[in-house]
Amino acid sequence: MKKTFLIAAMICAPFAAMAMPVVGDVVGTNAADATAALVAKGCAVTAFEAEDGSIEAQCTDEAMKVWEVYIDPKTGAVTEVKDEAE
Repeated sequence: MKKTFLIAAMICAPFAAMAMPVVGDVVGTNAADATAALVAKGCAVTAFEAEDGSIEAQCTDEAMKVWEVYIDPKTGAVTEVKDEAE
């Protein structure tokens, strides 16, 4: 049983490191903190902009897919993550 768990953990570990930000993640209320948190989650920030009372961070994942991550400016929490193509 331990061997099976260890093998599963080793297989899944690289994918956990590439996890994208999700709603509820707290990334920070300033650009430096948000950038660092998003990069740590595998999303390289290319731009920030204010949009409808939120902060929109545009970032690119490892597959070069562009994402829009909306952040509450008061709490620093992610409120929405959208594929820019949609």
